[in-house]
Amino acid sequence: MSSETNDDEIPVDIMSENKIDDESIDDSKFSEITIEELTKLLDSEKQKSSQYEEKLKHVLADFQNLSRKTQSDIENGVNTKINEFLLDFLKIYDDFILAKEVFSDSKINSEGLDSILKNMESLLKKYRVTPIDALGEIFDPNFHEAISIINDPNLDDNTITKEIRKGYISHERVIRPTLVEISKKG
Repeated sequence: MSSETNDDEIPVDIMSENKIDDESIDDSKFSEITIEELTKLLDSEKQKSSQYEEKLKHVLADFQNLSRKTQSDIENGVNTKINEFLLDFLKIYDDFILAKEVFSDSKINSEGLDSILKNMESLLKKYRVTPIDALGEIFDPNFHEAISIINDPNLDDNTITKEIRKGYISHERVIRPTLVEISKKG
C-alpha cells in the first residue's frame, strides 16, 4: 500500500482477534481523562462518522447512477442492432411484396409468396414492428419523408397523396420513415 492518503477513502482499523480481559485494563490511565475530553472526543468521532456516512451516500448514489446509465446504454445498443437488422429485413420484405404484385399482375399463382409474406408479417408483429399509415394523412416530418410534391387545389397543403415506400415503427421509434408524395394548393 502507498503511504499517500486519499480523502475519499474511509480508514478502517483492524482489531486484533485477541480478546482483552476486563481485569487487564489499567484504570489509572482512564482516570486521567476528564468528562470534557471524552465529550470532545465523542463529538469528534460523531463528526467523522457523519462525514463518512455522507461519503458513503454519495458513493452509493454514484453507483446507482452508473448502474442505470449502464443498463440504458446496453438497451440502446441492443435496440440499435435490432433496428439495423430490421431495416435489412424490411428491404427483403419489400422485395417479396413487389414480387407478389408482379406475379398477381401476370396472373401467376402466388400462394407460396402469400404464405411467406404472412410469416414475415407475423414475425414483424411478434417484435412489435408496425407500419406507418400515411395515405390521406397530413405530412409529419417525424414519420414521413417527402420526395415529391404535386399541385392539387382540392387537397389541403401537405396532404399525403401517395406512399412510395412504407415506413415502420419499432418500440415507439421510427426505424424507417415513409417515403411520400404530398400536395400543395396550386
